[in-house]
Amino acid sequence: MERGQALALDAQDDLRQYRDQFVITDPNTCYLDGNSLGRLPHATVEAISDFLTQEWGSKVVTGWENWIDEAQTVGDLIGRSALGAGAGQVLACDTTSVNLYQLALAAIRARPDRKTMIIDAANFPTDRYIMAGIAKSLGLNLTTIDNEDSALSESELITPELLKGYLSDDVALVSLQVVQYRSGARQDIKALTELVKSYGALMLWDAAHAVGSVVLDFDKNSVDLAVGCTYKYGNSGPGSPAWLYVSRQMQNQLQVPIQGWFAQRDQFAMGPDFERVESIRGFQIASPSLIGLRCVKSAFEMIEEAGISAIQAKAAIGTEMMIELSEKWLEPLGFSLNTPRSSGKRGGHISLCHPEAGKIAIALRKYANVIPDFRAPNSIRVAISPLVNSYVEVYDGFQRIRDLVSTRQYEKVSDAEVRVT
Repeated sequence: MERGQALALDAQDDLRQYRDQFVITDPNTCYLDGNSLGRLPHATVEAISDFLTQEWGSKVVTGWENWIDEAQTVGDLIGRSALGAGAGQVLACDTTSVNLYQLALAAIRARPDRKTMIIDAANFPTDRYIMAGIAKSLGLNLTTIDNEDSALSESELITPELLKGYLSDDVALVSLQVVQYRSGARQDIKALTELVKSYGALMLWDAAHAVGSVVLDFDKNSVDLAVGCTYKYGNSGPGSPAWLYVSRQMQNQLQVPIQGWFAQRDQFAMGPDFERVESIRGFQIASPSLIGLRCVKSAFEMIEEAGISAIQAKAAIGTEMMIELSEKWLEPLGFSLNTPRSSGKRGGHISLCHPEAGKIAIALRKYANVIPDFRAPNSIRVAISPLVNSYVEVYDGFQRIRDLVSTRQYEKVSDAEVRVT
């Protein structure tokens, strides 16, 4: 891989025009952190300005006639553009954590005779904490798959064979990530979902590190429950509304624990008793964040226009480039790859392990104008966000990583120099 090849890939890239649709204040920055926070689209700036001046400012409370269903309409947009989900199955609302808690507890209550939940050791911390809290409060058993042991699992990947050893007729719920937040390993959604269902349990997917970078096809893969965010590859901004997916088949079988008035059948009757509406609206708690939803809308309209298949194809090429460059330049410097080599088993980011990963990640931002992120204990994550990153940006970023580490500039920094890694 030479720089000229990266330039040639950019010249042939069908998505290259989208880069100009984002705010990039310093074109010399190699921003390889799109799996933590995507860049700001120009269209979002205009959308928020228009909402403030032409809707909220002029319409005030009468605007709710148009805004009242926006969590559903934006949810449908997320569904068709990025999730492979038909209308009426996705809500854009709340946070990933709130949605995970809501759906996890609803699923467990739908299997009242079962006392076991399953999660994996490499799952995102919040997911593990929420599941542990539910297990403690309800007196359930929480089983944790040991997928951090390299002898048992390739790059934290969970195979059907590995999961089957943990399943039984007592399992109510299994919750896994589509793409592992640390390693970038991508699970086989269809095979794992079908396996869990064969035991009569429910499967809850966290797609936060997958949505907007890979094809998910929830409907085709018979997914019942899923949650995710919009601020990573979704480019919808820090703290933007998350989403939840509940298949049509499951919507009338589940009751979420927080019964809000937006889920009430006759919302404005203000009646004394809760009567849940039998649709995806029955999973909504309260008034949506309109400003946040407009951020989601403008960003996911871009994803819909570009096409998630084209986005996935570029992510596969970009991560392949990263792996080739890491083998050529970084392995001799003490790095190792903690991401599956097969493109079908990884998402839009890779994980590079190094004993000094924390210091290197800080030094890259401070001295090399490269922005990755660090994840404990020893991982530097680098991502290609297909609508924003060029291939030459990826190439230059890896060249700078090589140069910084080979000159040992990272020894100038302390792990404690930054709080957010």
